[in-house]
Amino acid sequence: MKVAITGMGIISAIGKTVEENYNALVTGQKGISTIENFHTVHKDVIKVGEIKLTNSQLEQLLGLSPDNNYSRTDMLGAYAAKKAVEDAGISDMNDSRSGLISSTSVGGMDMTERFYYEYFEDEACQKYISSHDAGDSSHKIAEYIGLEGFVSTISTACSSAANAIMMGARMIQQGKLDRVVVGGTDALAKFTINGFKTLMILSDTYNTPFDNNRKGLNLGEAAAFLVLESDELVQKTNKKVLAYVSGFGNANDAYHQTASSENGDGAFLAMEKALKIANLHPSHIDYVNAHGTATPNNDLSEGRALIRIFGDNTPEFSSTKAFTGHTLAAAAAIEAVYSVLALQNNIIFPNLNFVTPMEEFNLIPQTTLKNKEINHVLSNSFGFGGNCSTVIFSKN
Repeated sequence: MKVAITGMGIISAIGKTVEENYNALVTGQKGISTIENFHTVHKDVIKVGEIKLTNSQLEQLLGLSPDNNYSRTDMLGAYAAKKAVEDAGISDMNDSRSGLISSTSVGGMDMTERFYYEYFEDEACQKYISSHDAGDSSHKIAEYIGLEGFVSTISTACSSAANAIMMGARMIQQGKLDRVVVGGTDALAKFTINGFKTLMILSDTYNTPFDNNRKGLNLGEAAAFLVLESDELVQKTNKKVLAYVSGFGNANDAYHQTASSENGDGAFLAMEKALKIANLHPSHIDYVNAHGTATPNNDLSEGRALIRIFGDNTPEFSSTKAFTGHTLAAAAAIEAVYSVLALQNNIIFPNLNFVTPMEEFNLIPQTTLKNKEINHVLSNSFGFGGNCSTVIFSKN
């Protein structure tokens, strides 16, 4: 059974609509900047992909009451999910068997981390304690879009949203649901900034995916959701289809807690599985939206995996993280939106900031905007713990 994408919603450092994100991608407007929304000792040391809306502005955008306990992660997710539902033309989320599979790494810690010392004394802080866990964000998003059905949360680090898409597609194929809203949301937080700083993989300048002199990643924040629907429901409602989820694969190279194996074993297996499920040969892939975090380990590992899959015929590939930063659990969802936009517009987005090819192999990303007939896009997302996922999006 084919799984159709009928709606998309997104908010990232380069825009709060699908159109704004697309315009930034085609005009080369990256959203990497310094932190403005909260104080951190690393404020002037690192660059991030920050959404330039305060929490108060997000509350107003969502129409939340003053006593709400939505974290920033919750608000970004609710906004993007609502936009996806609207884009799909859904007025009643419960008119068919519907579900939500959301993913997050940060959860509510962007708020609770602020009150580590104060929450016993300050009653105003205490309302956020119950919104700390990852699952709470999913239930808030479900409530905001009016969903009364199945709700689940996935947290597998940076492959989270890819696994949400995969799980949603499988539930439709297995006849368990007719419609699933899938995606991810993560806000910037001191906890993640400090954690990645400790790993020494944050860059103090713009990230440079697949460049030999890459210094590390720029953390980002974002949320994106897709509405997946069964063929049967699409035909019944005569709905416009944006693209299809044609293949997916998940694997674990079980190599290290935070690093990928040097040969890209997990990445290779994930891509191999996705191609098999999609019934596609590697030569059918027209564009690869690479994970491309600009860390020394990831780009080497992913590059070697690409060569193992495609040999000497690697299609055009690029990492869009130079635009948005690495948005952790949301990354695969925003890159799913970008993959669909590539299919719709027959366009390959540029890999910004690339100068020097890597010395380990002869792989050069697409560095300029390119028009090309695109029927299949392969999108990679690899997480800590070796959790590697690939999703293939197709026109038909």
